[in-house]
Amino acid sequence: MPTPRPVVLDCDPGTDDAIALLLALASPELDVRLVTVAGGNVGLERALANARALVGLGGRVVPVVAGAARPLLGVFAAERAVHGDDGLAGLTLPEGPPATPGIAADAIRTVLRAAQPGSITLMGIAPATNLALALATEPALADGVAEIVLMSGAWAEGNWTPAAEFNAFADPEALAMLLASGRPVTLATLELTAQALCTPARIAALRASGGGARLRAACDIMAAVPPSRRFGGAGHALHDPCAVAWLVAPHLFTTREVHVAVDLGPGLSRGRTVIDRWGRLRQPTNARLLETLDADGFFALLRKTLGS
Repeated sequence: MPTPRPVVLDCDPGTDDAIALLLALASPELDVRLVTVAGGNVGLERALANARALVGLGGRVVPVVAGAARPLLGVFAAERAVHGDDGLAGLTLPEGPPATPGIAADAIRTVLRAAQPGSITLMGIAPATNLALALATEPALADGVAEIVLMSGAWAEGNWTPAAEFNAFADPEALAMLLASGRPVTLATLELTAQALCTPARIAALRASGGGARLRAACDIMAAVPPSRRFGGAGHALHDPCAVAWLVAPHLFTTREVHVAVDLGPGLSRGRTVIDRWGRLRQPTNARLLETLDADGFFALLRKTLGS
């Protein structure tokens, strides 16, 4: 088996973050070196408790470090309609190991300082604040980054505002900084994650496959998320696990090299990701866009990995 890929995972659990974190911890292809937490789907204190619980359930010894409670600019806003007040749609997990003292940006820099050039993958499935702070305060450390993988943005309609996806809207300045970092960036946008449609039938198939505590908890979380109006009530998208799946099973995806700009203005389009899929702007590409997903293969990956 190839050497596992070293990963720093920045999250804000959050129901779909929970599935993503469990998938990352259970994947033999990944070596999760550090979990950092930002305020996002829920406030920082609750998100940190959820991340600790999920790391405990995942059965891995990984430091979990708290980071930014708010974006670089503006104010914090939680997403309670999907994730509930507790972030896990009411599911109670055993308390996890204690958080590691420190600040997320410092912890990320510590990992990068010790890394070989181009060896660490930064995965962001939250507002990008922690990752941006880490690189902005010591830009030379970007040399240690192999790839930045983000669940963020949309090339069409948003899900938080008509223009913007939640993570991009929550800290657009931080997202713009990562796109300008000079390191390879891969984006899982709403158009991609919509293809990972979690339906009652798919949840039932996952439950019927057996498996242990990780898979049962994942199914309980997925079943508790309300169906989305975006999909006519048929189910909801598993946004964040798509970013993990890209690292574990890239053959499930097709991609396109694109130029991405982020709207940083104060108006109604703030946080919009302007994604030039066809090269009309004649700008250098600065991101890889994940365009299509083999949905059946994706759910088979969840079943195999979380049920192992």
